[in-house]
Amino acid sequence: MLGYALGSLFEKADEKEKFKNHFKNVSKSAAQFEISLLILSAYVIKADGKIDNRELIYVRDKFSTMFGSSRSKEYFKLFKHIINNNSISLRQICIQIGKNISHAQRLQLIHFLYGISLADQHIDKSEINVIEKIGFYMNISTKDLNSIKAMFYKDPDQAYKILEISSSASNSEIKKAYRKMVMKYHPDKLSARGVPKEMIDLATERSQSITAAYDLIKAARGLK
Repeated sequence: MLGYALGSLFEKADEKEKFKNHFKNVSKSAAQFEISLLILSAYVIKADGKIDNRELIYVRDKFSTMFGSSRSKEYFKLFKHIINNNSISLRQICIQIGKNISHAQRLQLIHFLYGISLADQHIDKSEINVIEKIGFYMNISTKDLNSIKAMFYKDPDQAYKILEISSSASNSEIKKAYRKMVMKYHPDKLSARGVPKEMIDLATERSQSITAAYDLIKAARGLK
């Protein structure tokens, strides 16, 4: 996947090799995930026809937090090429991602992309369309996509979507759904598979969103 992406970005072999060397000390699974983040982030940022500095800052800060200042600077050298390049096929890169990273990792990618779209305090319809298209290409279900999207809207109705239940669910059904979602997205499931720490950090954010949704529903219903 890395070779495909860099081959689409650079015509000159020496340029491709220069950036490929950046990943030589990174595990295969980490490199696959990180290059995916860069390319899909660029697609979301450009979805509404403009490049918003707040979204760029969000990506830069997240990368700095996940990978450290020095490593993130190297990533942003590559990101500058990606953001100004239209030669990478979204469908093809998503197919490559689907072949090379797990379903759990793909869910974390979608979560990260919605974080970018909200960085300017507004999720544009064009950004949602691109993220949903990415999810479709990566074989993520509509139910999972709606659950992740709902995490970025703070009201009880969206909280029900996060837990993948309807607002008519009983209190016992809500508790059951919460336990199911916690098990489904628990960070320990990723750590057991030896995925990069950065993936586990994103999974932790998602797990916290699930708990926040459950707390919101409990508060709305007056549950203990």
